[in-house]
Amino acid sequence: MTIVVLISLFVLWKLEIVATILNLKAFPRAVPPRLSDVMDQEKLDRAHAYSRVSAKFNIIQSTASLALLLTFWFCGGFAWLDGFARSFSDQGVVVGLIFLSLLFLGQSLFSLPFSIYDTFVIEQRFGFNKSTPAVFLIDRLKGLLLAAVIGLPLTAGILWIFINVPNAWLWAWAFVTVFQLVLTYLAPSLIMPLFNKFTPMPEGDLKNDIESLGQKCGFPLDEVFVMDGSKRSTKGNAFFTGLGKRKKIALFDTLMEKHSRKELLGVLAHEIGHFRCGHIKQRLMVGILQMAAIFFLLGMATDPHGQFARLLFDGFGVSSISPHVGLVLFVILLEPVSKLLGVLAHAWSRKHEFEADAYAAKMTGESQPLSEALKKLSADHLSHPTPSALRVWLDYSHPPLLQRLDALEKA
Repeated sequence: MTIVVLISLFVLWKLEIVATILNLKAFPRAVPPRLSDVMDQEKLDRAHAYSRVSAKFNIIQSTASLALLLTFWFCGGFAWLDGFARSFSDQGVVVGLIFLSLLFLGQSLFSLPFSIYDTFVIEQRFGFNKSTPAVFLIDRLKGLLLAAVIGLPLTAGILWIFINVPNAWLWAWAFVTVFQLVLTYLAPSLIMPLFNKFTPMPEGDLKNDIESLGQKCGFPLDEVFVMDGSKRSTKGNAFFTGLGKRKKIALFDTLMEKHSRKELLGVLAHEIGHFRCGHIKQRLMVGILQMAAIFFLLGMATDPHGQFARLLFDGFGVSSISPHVGLVLFVILLEPVSKLLGVLAHAWSRKHEFEADAYAAKMTGESQPLSEALKKLSADHLSHPTPSALRVWLDYSHPPLLQRLDALEKA
């Protein structure tokens, strides 16, 4: 088991490096003709520099993360931390919460310098960062508070089920599914406003056009919000979230500043397209089924009488089989598998993006505004104009820009 996990982790790490190198080599030396109206050679060179710096940073971060994991593993860290947590209590749920909380805090502290450097050095250097140290710190504190308020009860429930209930994987899956649906329903009104300000779009021609578009699409829009994305970054975006009457469509204020009314309608029609094409429900159902498979395997990884669990725990040097340690070891073992499953998920997501683009072109009666919006977003974000096929295959949930423009032109 040790050899299998080691090989998987190293192959995954090496694959990421190869994909990064190929992606940098695929960067064009001259501005692609399709982008000449939104990008000049100077901006292309800046995008190239941004890709190089980001790639180097990601390689360093992934290498450091792997080194930390291997050091902790082969120095007996998992067994030591399990013993340390057991010294505080003999209650399985309490021990598990201590063990997982310490791991979470350790990982958070490890990633903090990287987050600071990414935000205040890389993003600042290329003109994206608008976050202040105070905002950055408050965001992190709010994240820790949410992890405590939401994560601890959820984790406690999962641990209690695995300790006390027969066929635990099935009940844990049901518990997490209900929890996730409730959270998705409440997040737009309770959680997201903790981090950003959502202001109802003011009355005017844009709002009237958006309401007309919603009626045409059979998607009543009681409220469309403007989000203060400029509080943290100059990058613009729009998104759709929530369930039932708690659905929320939000446009970043940075998006509204840089795009015409027709372009904004095209972007909004694309977001509505995800709903009208059934993408939201499809992804939700697939996510629930995927969660069932994960919990079934997790049950095998934490079964005190199972051979697989014994192999897994021996591979990481832990003698006592327990749900809290098994959860962490299973996540590590699952990482390479998740990467492979992610390839399929990304391919499916790219298909959905093409469908949403086509829907937007159909409902607005023209494809040009959405094409212009996509080009401006790509140029403003200094995105890679022609990413390598391997990088797209591994990580892109959206199709490369030029492919989307070609599809929109046909639409």
